[in-house]
Amino acid sequence: MGTLYLVATPIGNLEDMNPRGVRILHEALLIAAEDTRHTKILLDHFKIKTAYTSYFEHNKINKLDLILDTLSQGDVALVSDA
Repeated sequence: MGTLYLVATPIGNLEDMNPRGVRILHEALLIAAEDTRHTKILLDHFKIKTAYTSYFEHNKINKLDLILDTLSQGDVALVSDA
């Protein structure tokens, strides 16, 4: 069983992202993102190639199996937009 990480993302300047958060995003098997458009900008900036999926209020039931299945194999990072 992996770990579910809640990763804080910067509100404005991408350089405010902390190094531990960047490392977790690199190492996770999956990133669950509230808004993949914003998350893609962050991932591109730090050259993170980890697979990601949208996960928000209106699709959380449909995405839960994917997230739990991935979590059974390794780590998942959950990011939220401010």
